[in-house]
Amino acid sequence: MQHALVLIILAVFSLSANAQTSNNGPIISGFPASFHWRNNPASWNVKDGVLTITAAEKTDWFISPTDGQEAANSPVLLFPAPKDFWFSAKVTVNFQSQFDAGVLAVYADEKNWVKFCFENTSDKKPSIVSVVTRGLSDDNTGTVIGDNTVYLKVSKAGQAIFPYFSTDGTKWKLTRAFNLGPERSLQFGFSAQSPVGSGSTVTFCDIHYKPERLNFWTGD
Repeated sequence: MQHALVLIILAVFSLSANAQTSNNGPIISGFPASFHWRNNPASWNVKDGVLTITAAEKTDWFISPTDGQEAANSPVLLFPAPKDFWFSAKVTVNFQSQFDAGVLAVYADEKNWVKFCFENTSDKKPSIVSVVTRGLSDDNTGTVIGDNTVYLKVSKAGQAIFPYFSTDGTKWKLTRAFNLGPERSLQFGFSAQSPVGSGSTVTFCDIHYKPERLNFWTGD
């Protein structure tokens, strides 16, 4: 019994050490080494440059424009952002319920952020959705995607933020342009959600990041 207890303690210390070590270098090649979770996921993994995030049931991130009711329990993996940057990923979602989504996010504070989503909309059609929050959230539903995979990209130049999507990872379509107010320190990263469902798993692969500006209107 005592021997078993020692083994358990050693295993716990080993897991703790691994968790600390993972934060000493980039978990995704080319990304900032520093990162943190805003709400922990049900599970997550990075292997061979592929990030997988599983959101638990009833997880959402939204401040209702009708009554100000706030949901803020979706897991969000965040990295510190430079002044100008862009990042992108091929996003695959195991859609199960309405509003399940894979997300690229830019975060200023609890009341100012954006999530650019590949989401199972209210009519159960996977679509490009953007939610810009400045005190309250808007909700903009765009192009329907006839698959469970799409490419998403977000760029920032000065105060302006530009989200794009692509079906082939080559030709990008700009969905909107906006800002989160005066320039400030931002964070960026990845999220998953399942607001009315029992959970959702999102896979991000072909991930890219550069601390530089893009052509605003083409995403190149």
